[in-house]
Formats: sequence, structure tokens, C-alpha cells
Amino acid sequence: MFAENLTETLLRVLERPELKVLAQFCCITLNPSIGHPFQVNRQGDITLGAPCLGEETVVAFHLRHALELAVLLKKTSESQRETTRIILAAARTTARFWLLDSCADQPPPEAWVRVFSAADVPTKAALKAVYPVFQPLVAEAGGHEQRPLSSGEWDEIFDWLVKAWSLIGPVEALMAEGGDARLSVGVRTGLNHYGCSHRPRPWAVTFASSTASSLSERGFTGGELARLALMRAVLQGNAHTFLKQKARDIRGYLAGFFGLVDSDAVILSPSGTDSALAVLAFSAACNKPVTTVLTAPDETGSGVPFAAQGCHFAQETARGVLVEKGSLVDGFPADTRCLTLPLRNVEGGLRLSDDVVHSCQVMVAEEVAAGRRVLLHVLDLSKTGLLAPDMEAIAALCAAYPGCLDVVVDACQTRLMPQRVKTYLDREWAVMVTGSKFYTGPPFCGALLLPDSWKKRLAHGGLPAGLAAYANQCEWPSSPACQVLASGANHGLLLRWSAARAEMEAFAAIPADVVSERLHSFLHAVTQAILTQPDLQLLTPYVPQRPILPDDWDRRQTILSFMVRAPEAPDIDTPLDFDRCRKLYQWLNADVSDYVPLVDRKLGALLCHIGQPVALPHPHARGGKAAALRLSAGARLISGEPSHDGLGTKARMAREIADARKVLEKISLILAHWSAIATADPLPSYAPKFSMGFPALGADGSSCHHGNGGGSQQAGITISSLALGRS
Repeated sequence: MFAENLTETLLRVLERPELKVLAQFCCITLNPSIGHPFQVNRQGDITLGAPCLGEETVVAFHLRHALELAVLLKKTSESQRETTRIILAAARTTARFWLLDSCADQPPPEAWVRVFSAADVPTKAALKAVYPVFQPLVAEAGGHEQRPLSSGEWDEIFDWLVKAWSLIGPVEALMAEGGDARLSVGVRTGLNHYGCSHRPRPWAVTFASSTASSLSERGFTGGELARLALMRAVLQGNAHTFLKQKARDIRGYLAGFFGLVDSDAVILSPSGTDSALAVLAFSAACNKPVTTVLTAPDETGSGVPFAAQGCHFAQETARGVLVEKGSLVDGFPADTRCLTLPLRNVEGGLRLSDDVVHSCQVMVAEEVAAGRRVLLHVLDLSKTGLLAPDMEAIAALCAAYPGCLDVVVDACQTRLMPQRVKTYLDREWAVMVTGSKFYTGPPFCGALLLPDSWKKRLAHGGLPAGLAAYANQCEWPSSPACQVLASGANHGLLLRWSAARAEMEAFAAIPADVVSERLHSFLHAVTQAILTQPDLQLLTPYVPQRPILPDDWDRRQTILSFMVRAPEAPDIDTPLDFDRCRKLYQWLNADVSDYVPLVDRKLGALLCHIGQPVALPHPHARGGKAAALRLSAGARLISGEPSHDGLGTKARMAREIADARKVLEKISLILAHWSAIATADPLPSYAPKFSMGFPALGADGSSCHHGNGGGSQQAGITISSLALGRS
């Protein structure tokens, strides 16, 4: 292979969005004459050797190793113990990167990868044996060699590594921890259960904010910078202190974002379901049997009915504790009841608002009369964008039963202005929010916001002991009642919130009138596209009924839900059933180009991620159950992202609309070739199929092929990392 082509491979690897964050801190040169994969110094200089002119995944491996080592070494002293810690930490991070980046059956480029990627810390003997491989990678000032470590120093380093091992890794791996199995990345797909990635996917079309989103380059940068700060704390042996402070910082940020007085009104939780369990703990603290009334639980989360009764909702908690799903969490009362308040009729249509309110009033009256406290979950908004029951009617209900009714607003979609949240809290209603829906942060970053009266309950009662399996003290208010919680910290949760915070800050910087204008142009155009597509049927848009605020943007439907024609049916009167709609959802996020005509292969290769299907009753669907797919407007649509740099606002919004139309076109393409695609049943994938590695992107976000970038055979080619790609 010609040298210029190999250099082109290196440039393509440097273009990868998850490597550019670290590359900005380094100066990178190429010198194929050196025999080592690379050498770094303490000024952030990296010299890449001949092994970096090979196969693309191997090049990415060595470059990731060099970047990690160079950034962590930068401006450190030549202390041998500190250098050894950095070398071992960089190897651990790189080994875990290889597991995420390569095919399962691909042999690692270095023998030490398997040892450093394992869940258990290597033995001291194994570390001593492999360490000489790493020493030549660090070029010390004056060219002097690192002295051998004493036995006592190795003992100290090994003890440190045992404590630090679980905290060391690339941010895309650490973010997948501290949630549940749904965050695990599939070996064959490179995606988690939600069909998204903790690495950016700028080549994919993403309108999935009603479910979960892959990180943007902005969100990834927020998470990666937080990880680097964590790594420096890990190297100094004070990770626990750092994480506790990070939890306080994030709680303080969320308090300020939603207009609260202080961080003691904020509880961090991995998910809305975890928040629902915490909510029940507050209601149960009032020493009355609790009846939870769930509004349309089929439009929230599948685990919420378990949590609403104080039961474990999965086999493993966010803290990694194995539990029995459906069994009572220790300390929660066994007499908790759960009732359901439906919003749709048996045919899938919306019930009248007055009927919903009346049903709610009857439930509350009967439960209060039976001597029970009612915990009412109301929705702002549901999976399909419903706001219900009527909030003024709920306020009247609270006035009618003072001291007998707790209200929590499930605003986990967080498709509302912060002023609305403050209004709910002023009514003494708790509010559940996330950074992972509208704000397009990574999945599993939630929070519960407490009104004053709920905070006071912590001063007068304890928390169920079983909550220690779910939450840490640093995620809750400072209160003696919280001492029952675990003393650790959820690093995955804090890194995910760091990524979400970057998106929230970018969105908050856009004036409200601009937000409203951009939403209107996008939603109007896409609504018209759905209405004119014969394979689709738009669910009747539900306009959230809210008080008018100046330049408000949250009184419009930002989740466009639609049913899809069954492939064997002549028209949309027979919609796709739930099971096959789920397949369609997966194939949208897969490269199906091998199963469609040549003229359609570009569209077939396009990876499209939208909201998961929501089950709906329908008399003409198979089994009486249809489904609605969801195409949503999220914060990133408004604020843009780094991969949009170079596009003006009008051009960017036009491209967003065009991308949404491509999603609809790919649905019709799949329907037209349903049999062939169903036979192959292709899996979703992190990136489309290319002959080598990951696609490079042009200024407009389309796939492109790099020029040779100088394509030189010289021994020392300087690569300016600041000029590579979009910053």
C-alpha cells in the first residue's frame, strides 16, 4: 500500500469525533523510522511510529493510547511513582477502548490488552512483567531512563490500582455504568438497548429524543472533560472526594437551571423509575398506607408500576446490587396499592379531558375515604406528548383534600420551560426531570426536584433501608435521614449529567423567541411531510394546555407520533402491529442497502434513529395492538452541534427538515422491500458499512473521502490537530 494512503488512514482516524477532544491538547507528528508505536513527552508532544501506518482499527488503538498518555503526563513531574500510575491508567483505558472499538473476534494489537481490559486487577507479577513494554513510550527530558521501582513502591502502586481499577476507562465505557443492563453496548451493534451510543454518530440522522439519543460532539466533550478531571483525581488518590463534589456541583447547577433556592431541593437519580421509587419513600414517610395513582403508565416507563409499589423494578440496581425483580424493597410498606388512570380508550383514541379528571376525582375520593394517602403521578409529557390530567383540576383536588394528596409531575421528557417547573414546585408538587430526553443527553440521567414541604419530611422521618441499594448520600440532600444511603458515588451518572449539562447550557443560550421560531419551521414542515405520506398516519396532534408565557415554546407538540401501514395492506387503515413496528424501528437504524435496488442504496445505508414504538390498541392491527413511531424535536435541533459548523442557521434548519423527510422515505423503502429485509433481519449498527473503518464527514455532514492531506513519504509529517475536522 502506498505511503500516502496510509497517511490518509491516520487522518481519517484523527477525524473521529471521540478522539478530537484529546487531540486538541496535543501536537502530533509522524515519524515511521521509530520502532515503537509512538513516543510522548510531558509537553503534550506525540510522535507516531511505523505501527501507526497499518490497519485502521490498530491505528486508532495506538493513537488512543498515545493521546491518553500524553494528556495525563502533560506538565507532570518526573516522579517515577506518578509516571507509573499514569502509564498503567493509560493502558487500562486503551484496552477498554479496544473492546468497544474492534470486532469481537479480532485479535488485539498488543498482548497486554486482555490483561488490562479484564474486570479484575492484574496480579503484581503480571504488572511487573508487562511494564517494560510501556517504558519506551515515554520520552523523558535529557533522554535519561526511568529508574526501576522498589518492591515497596510496587506494593503501593498495586494497592492504589486495586482501588482505582473500576474508575479507569474511556468515557464511553464509564458512562455505560451506574445504570442498568439497558446501557450495555452490544458487541455486534456497537449500540445499547436504546439503539444509541455514548460516542457521537454525526453520520446518523437522529430524532430520537422522546426515547434516548446518542451523544453529540458537544455532549461527548462535556463528558470527556469531566472524565479527565476524574482521572487526575484518581491518579492523586482522591477520586471519592472529587465525585462527591461533582455530585454537589451538578445538583447546584440543576437547582439554578430550574430556579430553585439551593441544591438540597435536588436528588440525582439514574432514571425516572428510580425517581418514582424515591417519590414513594417521601409519601410513605407520612405514616399512612399509600395508594399510587399512575396516569397512563403505558406512556411512561415499564418499570414504574413496580417502583410505584415499592418493589424492585429490575434484576440489578444502578449501584450494581443484584435484587429480585418484583419483590418488596426493604423498608417500604407492603400495603401500598397502585391504580391506573388511562388516557386512551380501548381503540387507542384519547379520552375526553373531563372524563379523565372525573375518573381521577373518584379514585382520590375513594382512597382518602378508606384512610389512605394518595400519591398521584401526573404527566408533563407522556411518550406521545400528552399533558394530563388537567393541572388546574389537580390543584383543585389538592385543595379539596389538604394533607391527603401528594402530587408528582412526571416531566421526564423535560419538554417544558424551566418556569413551568418552578410553578409546579410552588404548588408543593414534586417534579421528575431528565437530561436525557428533550435535552438529548445520554440515557439514564434523571433528577427529582423537591418542594419545601417534601424537604421537611427528611427532617422528621427516615428513609427505607433498601434505598441504599439504589442511591448514594451525595446524590441526596444533606440530612440525617439520608445517612441510610450508600456512602459511595455513581461515576457513570455524574459523567452522563456532565454531558447533558453541556447540551442544556447550549440550549439555554438560545433566546426563547428563536427557539419558538425554529421549532415552528421544523414541526410545520415535518407534519406536512407525514400528512402527505400515504404509508403513514399522524396521530392527532395534542397541544399542551399551558398558561401563556412571553415567547413560550412549550405550548406546541414537539413529539410527532404516527402509525405505519402494514406491508401487506393496501392502505393505512390496517396499521403495522407492535411487534413488526419494533422491527421497522430497528431496521431504520440499520444499513439495509444490501436488500434494496441499487438506485436506493444510499438511502438504505442511512442510519435513522427515532423514538421507540409506543403500543396502541387498534381493531385492524394484528392482535389488536398497533404502535406509534415518534419523530421528535430535541434541544440539539435548536442549538445545533459541532458537526453543523460552517452551516448558517437557514441552511442547517433546511438540512434538519430534509433529514426528517429521509427518515419517512426510508420507512416507505423498507415497506416496499419488507420480505427481503425481514429475511435478512439486519441489526442496527453504530456506523454504516464502509470498506475501512468509520466514514469521514464533509462540512455539510455528508460522507466524503479525504484528499491525501499531503500524502508524503517523508519521515516527519506534522499533523496539526487543531486543523483536523470540526472543533
